[in-house]
Amino acid sequence: MSGILEGIRVLELGQVLAGPFAGAIFADLGAEVVKLERPDGGDDARRMGPAFRHGDALNFHVFNCGKKSVAIDLKSAAGMAAFERLAAQTDILVHNLRPGVTAGLGIDGPALCARHPRLIYCAISAFGHAGPMAARPGYEPLVQAFSGLSSINGGPDDPPMRTGASVCDQGTGMWAVISTLALLERRHRTGRGGVVDASLLETAMLWTGQKADSYTNEGKQPVRHRSGHPGFVPYEAFETADAPLLICCGNDRLFAKFAHELERDDWAADERYATNRARLRNKSELLAQIIPLLRLRTRADWLARFEAAGVPCSPIHTIPEALSHPQVRALSQLQEVPGEDFRLTALPFTVDGARPRRRGPAPRLGQHNAEFDLPPNPTGDDHV
Repeated sequence: MSGILEGIRVLELGQVLAGPFAGAIFADLGAEVVKLERPDGGDDARRMGPAFRHGDALNFHVFNCGKKSVAIDLKSAAGMAAFERLAAQTDILVHNLRPGVTAGLGIDGPALCARHPRLIYCAISAFGHAGPMAARPGYEPLVQAFSGLSSINGGPDDPPMRTGASVCDQGTGMWAVISTLALLERRHRTGRGGVVDASLLETAMLWTGQKADSYTNEGKQPVRHRSGHPGFVPYEAFETADAPLLICCGNDRLFAKFAHELERDDWAADERYATNRARLRNKSELLAQIIPLLRLRTRADWLARFEAAGVPCSPIHTIPEALSHPQVRALSQLQEVPGEDFRLTALPFTVDGARPRRRGPAPRLGQHNAEFDLPPNPTGDDHV
């Protein structure tokens, strides 16, 4: 499959995750992504963990395959001149530099777009472009805590906890791509670029939006259900004789099937349990009966029974178990990295039946300076 965004150039001034993840999506979709890095070490993600390949950490490879690396010093006149030349040849610029850095360099969105009106400029920050904390830097766990996201994870008696995945960083990278592509479509009609501002906090507030909107409109504080759901019963994880199993009865018909497999057809006729609203009122009493019944058989036994009956359920896999499952393997989402001896997870969709493929490995620091008529990395870094 040819690159969907072939012919589009993206200039990325990214560090670690949100900005580089946006750049990685663009690269996998076929855009030419030029990663602008500091000569003295480049993206901090290169050292975010032990050396994996070519002196760089695995995390750097995960988020930077298929890009080109240009190392220039933006604090020098020559570096700024090179940046301006690159910006003039760029369709989309994405950065997640610390607040105030771009303004200090004269390359903030309004200033740069005034000089290059067709440029689509996307600035990613931690706490947003407005408000008393706009200038404050931040990281994933800080934003999860600040936004309330950590407070809704876990069970009723658990301490607040962050999600295992970097949902704010990577989610913001996704919103950056979506919004800049929307502006790209507008530019096709008007010839004019524009400025996009995205932030980890705004992403986190959207992820908590269902809970926040319930509080705003109904005054309801969110209740934590661990693996459960506030609106359905039973809809959570249960222990079996040997391993946990997630069961999701999303309507009364599914509950009746579930009850039948537990040999409790009487539940479907019991006014305490016959409807979901009744089950919500009598949740504790019902779960107290379900729990010991599910412990009587192994997870494999219950899976076979529930799947045959059409009751939605799933084993709670470890990462190795998920990777080895035939369904995951059939999707072929793990892809070989061109020119390397390892595989990485690819984008989660296909276009015309084909998954976008990475076009190259992660670049060495300053590897592509000569391609853009720039001198070699002035630090002489051995990545070049």
